[in-house]
Amino acid sequence: MKDEGKRQETKDLQIRTKEFALRIIRMYAALPKSTVAQVLGKQILRSATSVGANYREANRARSKPEFIAKLGDCLKELDETAYWLELLTESSTVPDTKLAALRDECDQLLAIFTAISKKTKANAC
Repeated sequence: MKDEGKRQETKDLQIRTKEFALRIIRMYAALPKSTVAQVLGKQILRSATSVGANYREANRARSKPEFIAKLGDCLKELDETAYWLELLTESSTVPDTKLAALRDECDQLLAIFTAISKKTKANAC
């Protein structure tokens, strides 16, 4: 029963990271066509869409160290995504109110992946 719950949590997080990527894709498509918006947008598009891909790879890891490393990749990409979201608003390219929900989701995913990483590292010892 415990494994079934873990599998469901994994599936839920796979869906959630994919939905986050799709929201970022839609945000990118709606960005102004200015050079600044497009450059920042392409950066965020790369980092945000790779989170779910890295998480899927993590779940196919052959060992705990490989799983932990892939989780680390997820965390790096989420942190980078948070940075690009900050730049989009602080450069006045996009109003903060339009990105608030994406920033919140990014922060929540960061917290989730941090907790998973810490728990996995603690259990690996």
